[in-house]
Amino acid sequence: MVRVVVPILRDFTHELMMPQLGSSNRQAAITRREAMRVGGLATFGLSLPDLLRLRSLQAASRSGGTFGRAKRVLLLYLQGAASQLETWDPKPDAPAEVRGKWGAASTSVPGIQICDQLPKLASLADRMTIIRSMSHDYNNHSNAYTLTGHPTVDFSSETNPSDSRHHPFFASVLDYLADQRDEASQSQLPQTQIPRNVGLPFRFSTYSPVFRRAGPYGAFLGSGYDPVWTEFDGKPTRNVNRVSFFNRLKGVDVEDPFCGITPESRLRVSKDLQLRSSMTLDRLDARRSLVDQFEEQNRNLNESAAAQGLDRFQEMALSLLSSATLRQALDVGQEPMSVRQRYGMTLFGQAALTGRRLLEAGAELVSVFWDEYKVVNTAWDTHFNHFPRLGDELLPGFDAAVSSLLLDLEQRGMLEDTLVLCLTEHGRTPTVKTNKKGGGRDHWSKAYSVMLAGAGVRKGMVHGASDSKAAFVKDQPTSPEDVLATMYHLMGVAPETTVPDRLGRPVPLVAKGELIGELLS
Repeated sequence: MVRVVVPILRDFTHELMMPQLGSSNRQAAITRREAMRVGGLATFGLSLPDLLRLRSLQAASRSGGTFGRAKRVLLLYLQGAASQLETWDPKPDAPAEVRGKWGAASTSVPGIQICDQLPKLASLADRMTIIRSMSHDYNNHSNAYTLTGHPTVDFSSETNPSDSRHHPFFASVLDYLADQRDEASQSQLPQTQIPRNVGLPFRFSTYSPVFRRAGPYGAFLGSGYDPVWTEFDGKPTRNVNRVSFFNRLKGVDVEDPFCGITPESRLRVSKDLQLRSSMTLDRLDARRSLVDQFEEQNRNLNESAAAQGLDRFQEMALSLLSSATLRQALDVGQEPMSVRQRYGMTLFGQAALTGRRLLEAGAELVSVFWDEYKVVNTAWDTHFNHFPRLGDELLPGFDAAVSSLLLDLEQRGMLEDTLVLCLTEHGRTPTVKTNKKGGGRDHWSKAYSVMLAGAGVRKGMVHGASDSKAAFVKDQPTSPEDVLATMYHLMGVAPETTVPDRLGRPVPLVAKGELIGELLS
């Protein structure tokens, strides 16, 4: 008997390596082959509950204790590409044209320095991991690549959110997989009060006058897996002059909410959600009737994730618009003014605070974007007036918001199971371009930095290194795909997991990404 049992159990263990969350055939539920295997294993005293227990043990052994540690993800995204030299990787000993205007500050971790314009974050370095060896080959606002793990074909794809070649945003993938998990377990969920996947402060690239940038969308999973977006309802308090790249570098005055907003300003449920959910129940039923008719003609198409996502959006919208829980979570006016001021009375600061409130209310995937506003190549895209903009707007607002957010999550006991990702699509040139208006740094993807904190992430460390000019990676090159593979691991998604494309074919989440084991606590 022993000679028979051993190979069967070995093959059975291999079966357990199949995806646990969401694949093209929804393997979160028991597969037919596994069910048949259970029948054979019953001879040796292994029942279906035994199978599930073994699957759980296999997942735990894969994780080393960190698999599935995170219950929530909070993304802080610095659109435009933040300079590595003026954030996480200063080079105080480099020539002036490299190191720039500022120096390096010691942090709460001996031997780790960051830009001296981030004093609040410097005091919290013992809560985070900094990656200084990010690198890739896509040097022109690779938002879609950074947020999906799949390189886009060309710049025209990066500036077309509807391009059929796009892959889904990682938060959209997690949202989809959670739906598959719930469906497989036949969970009876209450009416939606808080969306699982929320984007703040407005739909990405809404206020770009030229480009509609790709990235944070459901792609072939369907628009039902786009984030539920808010929109800004308020008034900016500062008028700033921007260099207009597409207007012969002329100055343009802009009232920019990322520089300051009034206390009465709020984030509301997007009108897009309201408009798209405005159909009556009768019209919705009629639409479903048409879908039923179409299903008879082409069942496979209607079983696609995209078709399911459309119905999901309508049902979710009808529920969310009447959600008092969502309205209360969005109302930062319920916070003491001292807390709001600590985050900073800017759109990014108040969006970060709103994000924390949404997580507390039950959201699992919250993304806060520091986006360009009214003038293209703004936000963190500092081709022009690099140091004035960083010193007056970007770094103070970033320091206040992110430090307050980390402390609040920690004090509420949420940081241990909330994964915080502070990402940007690439870095800036190691040499300041003095020929630019006001001085600037251009795009640079060969070496840049990001920050992670929270659930399962080691504290007080630096992963990788760039060279003496922050121009090229010297040690432990890391890609956006590696970061996302690590994120999926911490969220309990097995590396073999796939999602179905428009034709139902299984697509890997991050085909080339590898788990960054050093980052795990």
